[in-house]
Amino acid sequence: MSKAVLSRLISEKHGVPRAQADEIVDTLFGGIKDALASQGTIGFVGFGRFHVDSREPRVGRNPANGDKVDIPARKVVKFTPGEPLKKLINQ
Repeated sequence: MSKAVLSRLISEKHGVPRAQADEIVDTLFGGIKDALASQGTIGFVGFGRFHVDSREPRVGRNPANGDKVDIPARKVVKFTPGEPLKKLINQ
């Protein structure tokens, strides 16, 4: 589902103008980004939890020519689904 589809769904389901639905989606995603940047985690009961994790530096390979490539350490966002979501997906 794209951001545009989500905005349209909110607009149709709640009877708000599309521009207002776009603002709601932007606010939601902005809040998630801010929470991850400042707290490192955000959870939604019944849905799941987003959290920031660290990856160590490592050596990879260029698939085109096989040369070794140094991959630096970095932070990544991971998602862990909650039990209700797991059950829904695995029906």
